[in-house]
Amino acid sequence: MREKNWIILLVFVLCGVVIGGLLGEITSGISWLSWLGYGRQFGFDPVSVDLGVVKFTLGLTFKITIASIVGIIIAIIIYRKI
Repeated sequence: MREKNWIILLVFVLCGVVIGGLLGEITSGISWLSWLGYGRQFGFDPVSVDLGVVKFTLGLTFKITIASIVGIIIAIIIYRKI
């Protein structure tokens, strides 16, 4: 039962990140809400490996904004209420 609680919390936090990031992107064009879109991007650049028959590319980038952090906090609050 405890594992399901962590899975539900993870789903809530991921939804909070996605919705918060979306709101950060939407509000970046509005002058008095543009601070919600402020954030940093980090990760590593894509690396390609060509094995002759198979070629694949690996890369991972995160962009954390203030709106994403607010979304995470709201998601945790909602999770605790449920």
